[in-house]
Amino acid sequence: MKLTPLQRRAERRNRNKTMLDMNLVSLIDVFTILIFFLLSNSGGVETLPSPKAVKLPESVAQTPPRDTVVVVVSAQEISVDGRRVATVADVLAASGDLIAPLKEELDLLANRQVIRKENEAQSKRLTIMGDKDIPYRLLRKIMVTSASANFSDVSFAVRQRVES
Repeated sequence: MKLTPLQRRAERRNRNKTMLDMNLVSLIDVFTILIFFLLSNSGGVETLPSPKAVKLPESVAQTPPRDTVVVVVSAQEISVDGRRVATVADVLAASGDLIAPLKEELDLLANRQVIRKENEAQSKRLTIMGDKDIPYRLLRKIMVTSASANFSDVSFAVRQRVES
């Protein structure tokens, strides 16, 4: 028995209608539970990403980290928010306390537009993630440079010491 194209289309439509019968209530329940789980766990613990090249000093401080501009100082280089700005050897060899490439990068970040007025004070916060073996001269130069770029609230990233 030969079917016309119109009859074949009607037969295919009837065959595919049975496959569309799906219960979405259980799927919506799963997504609702997933959303509540993600929302409840998203604001729990704040950590700063720590490069393997930087060994942070230990501390018993209880203050949680804040979302700030992060200056990472390893044994070889200085980077701001993941962008390499200078090498430690060049900075230590230079005379004076101001690190020009770091100042340029911090000035660029300090001039970013703040959307909400209440977040303006938070935009001037800086966290220094310095290796525990870096010399104080280098740390002093970084702090002088950040102060000259109007970053007034400077914090140091540390690893929390486990009390035994």
